[in-house]
Amino acid sequence: MATFMVEGGYRLHGSIEPQGAKNEALQVICATVLTSEKVVLKNVPEILDIKNLIVLLESMGVKVECLSKGCYSFEASSLDEKYIESDDFLEKCSRLRGSVMLIGPLLSRLGRMTYAKPGGDKIGRRRLDTHFIGIQNLGADFSYDGQKKVYILKTPVGGLKGVNMLLDEASVTGTANIIMAAVFAKGVTRIYNAACEPYIQQLCRLLAAMGAKIEGIASNLLTITGVESLHGAEHTLLPDMIEVGSFIGMAAMTRSELTISNVSYENLGIIPDSFRRLGIRLEQRGDDIFIPAQEHYQIESFIDGSILTMADAPWPGLTPDLLSVMLVVATQARGSVLIHQKMFESRLFFVDKLIDMGAQIILCDPHRAVVIGHDHNICLKPNNMTSPDIRAGIALLVAAMSADGVSRIDHIDQIDRGYENIEARLNAIGARITRME
Repeated sequence: MATFMVEGGYRLHGSIEPQGAKNEALQVICATVLTSEKVVLKNVPEILDIKNLIVLLESMGVKVECLSKGCYSFEASSLDEKYIESDDFLEKCSRLRGSVMLIGPLLSRLGRMTYAKPGGDKIGRRRLDTHFIGIQNLGADFSYDGQKKVYILKTPVGGLKGVNMLLDEASVTGTANIIMAAVFAKGVTRIYNAACEPYIQQLCRLLAAMGAKIEGIASNLLTITGVESLHGAEHTLLPDMIEVGSFIGMAAMTRSELTISNVSYENLGIIPDSFRRLGIRLEQRGDDIFIPAQEHYQIESFIDGSILTMADAPWPGLTPDLLSVMLVVATQARGSVLIHQKMFESRLFFVDKLIDMGAQIILCDPHRAVVIGHDHNICLKPNNMTSPDIRAGIALLVAAMSADGVSRIDHIDQIDRGYENIEARLNAIGARITRME
């Protein structure tokens, strides 16, 4: 396991550009399995989760070629059905959360799919009910083998059929799976309460470029008319909004002047205003974000004077993936805030590391924490920490960059899963981070 040694207290300067979007990449790479023709994806992030997914696709018989940095072609002209039914396939899927989005494509393409419960971050329950119920609504047979601990899905004779369905939750990956299962379903499928994040929009645009018929893109009602087949296409991924938010948090915590370039501002939604509510000044300059150096930033209160609550919500609400960073940012703000992580009940457990660093945080329950800001009057102390998941890992890195001294962060392969070459990119703008294998 690799480790970061972080010498904090240094200000950042210059500009940094976000990588391609991790969550979009996982979806669109899985979508390439829907056609036997070549699909070219650009701006693919070179991160651990994506590399592992590409290895899985290659094991399945997909021809993958790296055309240039971040540009890959995928050709699923000859899938290895024997391998897809093997124990090795199941074992690889169980170690990669993103593999869950192969369920819809493989069921559509092959008519059957066996899948093991996926791994990923240890951030609480991440149920798959929405995925399976939605695909069952299309007519698939579903069963669970308790002895082998695998899910088994099969299409009925005659294939999947379009239907109207109301999702029990606006699950992003669940919506993606149902969309990819529905593109070949006979007739019309209407998905109500569909997730409508920019990455779902991007998936729909790729599928449309491949020949799918999808209406209602960017809304929570998607209408999909089934087609016989899909063809090849080219697609460019959006910048990663979570990385953009992480860089905003780093600038605030280190009191740095920083430009984040090529952010696709129109696709950031409520993220910039959420940081503004924490008192952080930032300016849109074309498609860049400029953050001036701030010695102090004041957390807003609600209009009636009560304490501000920052909570995650389905898009266009605030993404849960940024609440960990915002919590860290609040530790050095002026004022107090209640962080309410609604979706995952284990994501706030990393705050004990911040408390050890001197942060004033009250963990109310698994979902809520009150942060009382130091207003940069008391610096965080360096600490030895372990990254429990991707987003907590980057939040701990933000904290360590602001601490006065050297911190150690172990298990940074969690950070590598979501952030490309992060220490080199940050060191180029003034950070002091050393990777130790």
